[in-house]
Amino acid sequence: MLSSAPPASGFIHKPVLSERRLQSEAVRATDLSRVLQLLQDPLSASLKERQIFILKKVVKRCQRGFLLRDLADIFKIVNLCAERVSDHPEYARILCDLLQICGLPFLKEKSSDEMKYAAVVTDCVSQMGFLMRIPLPEVRRQICSSLITFYSRDKHKHSSDGVCPTRADYRALMLERSGVSETLVMSLALTEEQHSVKLCLLQTLQILSRTSEVNCKLMLRAQAAQKICFHMSEGDPSGELLFRSSEILWNLLENGSRQEVTSQLSSIDCIASLKDAFHHLLLKGFRHHERQLRNDLLLLLSLIAEKPGAPLIESGFLKHLTPFLTFPELKSHNPLVRNLKLSFNQEDFEMKKLLLNIMVVLSRDLSALQLFREGRVMLALVLLVKPSSCAERSGRHRRRWTSSQQEELQLQALSTLSSLAPLMLDEYMTCQANTCLLLLLDCCLQHDSSSGRGHGFHGSGGRGGRKALLRYCVRALRSVTSVEHEPLRQDLCDQGAIGQLLGVLRWFLGRPQDEDAVALEIQTDCLFLLSVLCEGDVHRKELFGRDGVEVLIQYLSLDAALVFSGLGHNKLLLSTVDCLWSCVVGCLGAEDVFVERRGVDLLLQLLQPSPRRMLSPLVSALLELCENPQAVTHLLRWSGDRDTSAPQLLLHIWRREEETTGVSRDPHGLITDVKRPIVSRHQDQSSSSSSSSHDVSAAVRDVSENLRANIYCIFCKLGFERLSGLSAEDHVTLSIIHRYLDFKVGEVVREVSSELLNEGVCAVVSDEAALRSVLQVTEATAESVRSLQQSILGRQQQEELQEEQLLYKEILFTQKQREIAAEAWRSYVARTSNYSVLKEFKRLQEERSTCEPHAPSDAEPPEPPNTLSDQ
Repeated sequence: MLSSAPPASGFIHKPVLSERRLQSEAVRATDLSRVLQLLQDPLSASLKERQIFILKKVVKRCQRGFLLRDLADIFKIVNLCAERVSDHPEYARILCDLLQICGLPFLKEKSSDEMKYAAVVTDCVSQMGFLMRIPLPEVRRQICSSLITFYSRDKHKHSSDGVCPTRADYRALMLERSGVSETLVMSLALTEEQHSVKLCLLQTLQILSRTSEVNCKLMLRAQAAQKICFHMSEGDPSGELLFRSSEILWNLLENGSRQEVTSQLSSIDCIASLKDAFHHLLLKGFRHHERQLRNDLLLLLSLIAEKPGAPLIESGFLKHLTPFLTFPELKSHNPLVRNLKLSFNQEDFEMKKLLLNIMVVLSRDLSALQLFREGRVMLALVLLVKPSSCAERSGRHRRRWTSSQQEELQLQALSTLSSLAPLMLDEYMTCQANTCLLLLLDCCLQHDSSSGRGHGFHGSGGRGGRKALLRYCVRALRSVTSVEHEPLRQDLCDQGAIGQLLGVLRWFLGRPQDEDAVALEIQTDCLFLLSVLCEGDVHRKELFGRDGVEVLIQYLSLDAALVFSGLGHNKLLLSTVDCLWSCVVGCLGAEDVFVERRGVDLLLQLLQPSPRRMLSPLVSALLELCENPQAVTHLLRWSGDRDTSAPQLLLHIWRREEETTGVSRDPHGLITDVKRPIVSRHQDQSSSSSSSSHDVSAAVRDVSENLRANIYCIFCKLGFERLSGLSAEDHVTLSIIHRYLDFKVGEVVREVSSELLNEGVCAVVSDEAALRSVLQVTEATAESVRSLQQSILGRQQQEELQEEQLLYKEILFTQKQREIAAEAWRSYVARTSNYSVLKEFKRLQEERSTCEPHAPSDAEPPEPPNTLSDQ
């Protein structure tokens, strides 16, 4: 019984019902129980007219919706009506009326009713889905309509009699929990002969999957993507079936698992259905929404193509698609494209971009490349990439695109060419694509042929000029030259690619104000191209020549602080060093020019502040240049910050390398372990993790993993003696470098002995003696080096002691002179201020003059002390 006062817990019910309202609700509950009794009683089974009359009264009384507490009884009535529909069609109208009311929000009397009857609501909504088993079209359509209305977000006004509708989010939650979306997907098979019902069902699924991830997950569990795709190509003059099916698939992709959707669609039947629908819209779709739907289907097929193993070739899709890939660039007598006409509007432009995109996706399948060869796809790409002047001469149809669309297609074609060309090199060479790309490169530098409009995604970072076109043109050249194909590289060099690439670099060097990430990327790619083209070929290095060296000098003059700018200067610097290694080293003329232009000095200047990861290419380049005697002379003469010489810099790098790798040294840099004088902590770890004798030795691998071997080789060129300006610490380090090769030999021999011992192999007597002898010599060498280091430190300490004693003597002498000067000053002051002292001094002076007649008659006054402390 309800009370007019709020409960002690503080929970306040929604509007309190009057006594009269309570009595009315009690009567309604009694009526529903009587209706159920009438329908279930075997004695009243023949009273069909009376039952229908009572049911109509129930429908009339509940026009505004069902109360939550009445739902259980209402759906018992619904199910009883559903059971009798097949034998008595008169119940169909009643059933539809009841289902129509179910589409209205359920009514609650209290705020707590939503939680209290949540299970009942979920079960009732689920039963609505199961009623799709009834074969009557009007019942099925009403179920779909009721579910759409129930799920809608329309606001309903509160009633004046104390009840109010349930919230929209509550209804959506109950529908998701009921699993009715899964049931509706499974009921698609029941609507094969009922086209109008199928459309209503698809509309319902479209609305349920529009924003709900739960519904999409349930639908995918029932294989919704596959089942819906099967019906896409069915004949439907209105086009509604195809439209709603496509919308559902996109909802599943956006709100469900993309991997699950593409997996369900990756069957031959689904792809064939999508292919037929796409071809129908492509050839016969002329309206705006049909073109949009065509593009949606093409994008959906592109997503399916990304899944490995998708049977796009087996289904015949790719064979039918190939003629469209080359249209309108190539004329074809294929019946599929003979009557195809493009309007060159925005939708056709989007389709062309999607076709270029699907080429890249399909190229991952090697079987697709054969179809691309047969369809002359490479030739179509080259025609699309050609500069505007060439395109105008080759045909007028390509000029139907607007200038902005043409630019964007050109950029995407270049991107597509970068992916396809390395896989189709023969076709690339046949189409003279190198010539086309070099012409395009030349056009970019001669005049700004690109307006900068319409670059889209591929124009990011390079809008408003030629940068985007340069970027993708150079990227396409980089992709093909990266493949080991000597005829292609030779063809590029024969057409003057080296000179053109140097021209691109000079063009950017002359515009430092335009420097950004895209410009740095282009320059980096150009340097990489030059490195690949000139590597190992002296003639090409000569073509690189003085002009190329001048360009490298400008790049090596880069401020080292820019390496940390984040724009890409670090990559640019590494590419420059790599280009130096590939284009200059090994060609005496280029080396002489590089050394003459103080290139060695620039390398050393970069070496001083560079991070550790950039030291390896710089030191390696210096080592290669040391084969040139002039470079060695420049190394010895170089002086950096704080008058640091090149040997001092290399010794500092050696010590830092040993500290990083964990080589054992004492605080003064002396060898602490004579058995393992240069073994690092990293070597110990890799040796312990190496489980097979077939693995590369840790001692050998250490040579390539750090800079010590390169520094040793450089000192072999510089010499280990007569290096001026070295401190005792430098000499200590230099003594280790001098014996680096001996230590490394002993280290390798020790590893060999250890591996033999671990594998249980006994060496013959002579080999055992040789191994032992090498190890003994290595230890003796380490002992002698340590003794030399100690003697160096001893001499340093002795020199420091001698310098300290000399300094002490100078201090004593200075102090003594100050004392003498102070005493003389006091005597002078006493003589001038005290007459008796002056007389005594005069007498003594006369006596001295008598003994020494040649002495002066009077002495000059002494200088006063310099400081008060001296006085």
